[in-house]
Amino acid sequence: MILIHHLNDSRSQRILWLLEELGLEYDIKRYERDSVTHLAPPELLHIHPLGKSPVIEDGNFIIHESGAIIDYLIRKYAGDLLHPTPESRAYEQYVQWLHYAEGSAMLPLLLKVYVDPLGDGGAALQPRINSELDNHLGFVEASLEGKTFLLDELFSAADIQMSFVGEIAGSFGLLHQRPNLTAWIKRLQARPAYQSALTRGGTYRLAN
Repeated sequence: MILIHHLNDSRSQRILWLLEELGLEYDIKRYERDSVTHLAPPELLHIHPLGKSPVIEDGNFIIHESGAIIDYLIRKYAGDLLHPTPESRAYEQYVQWLHYAEGSAMLPLLLKVYVDPLGDGGAALQPRINSELDNHLGFVEASLEGKTFLLDELFSAADIQMSFVGEIAGSFGLLHQRPNLTAWIKRLQARPAYQSALTRGGTYRLAN
């Protein structure tokens, strides 16, 4: 049985969603953010030295990092579901989106998370942050033009991985002039497995 160490309002929500899409049985160990600092509790340090979520346990394997967890679950349990065939051109696009989500797209969003509370102290950084946000969100918006999902009509684990980027951007009000991104997020959040993951995972403030 897979065990997921799940932190509320975090990237681990998309791992719950993937598990629901795959129809896998799993258990949840819940952790709550500090109500003042919003940081993860120290108990997560007992699972992994970074004290971050998500982390899964599958037998003797302990795996952290969303992209690595998704890649592992897809390779081990998905069969032909939620990914293109490895021989196809679409597979390379799929791999790029899996890495892009955390490798590039999340950086300006994280900078906004940390710099906005500084007020005037962070003012010098805001133009560069906003420029990078426009650059990356504009790229995703253009990539979704005329498509249902990132890989055209194929819903894949890349959409699940990238969903957190869209949801964080939405929480900052950055999607109001990006109709493709807005419609894509709504399609993802309407999926039955997404809704089942919300039921299992509990409060998730990024869900619209």
